[in-house]
Amino acid sequence: MFLAADGNIDEIIGGIAPEWGPFASLGAEARTMVQVVMAAAILICLAIAIWGAAKQRIGATALRDTFSAEQGKGLIIAGLTGVFIIGSLGTLFTIIYGMAI
Repeated sequence: MFLAADGNIDEIIGGIAPEWGPFASLGAEARTMVQVVMAAAILICLAIAIWGAAKQRIGATALRDTFSAEQGKGLIIAGLTGVFIIGSLGTLFTIIYGMAI
């Protein structure tokens, strides 16, 4: 039987290094793969946010294209939301896993 987190803050804010809860039984290679996938997803979301910022800037000033500017805002919000969600997965999994025990 697994035990809940021992109250150590490092287990809650571990970010993209899941070595607790349901990931504790995984091997080192599997944990590394999870970390790589999460890091890649964060980079992709940041790239989307940067693309949206560029699209908003170009659309709002150079081309006077309000549709492009609004689409850029949507991309910024989507990218930053993705970064927040992926960065919070450690906390979410810890909370959900702790509630299930």
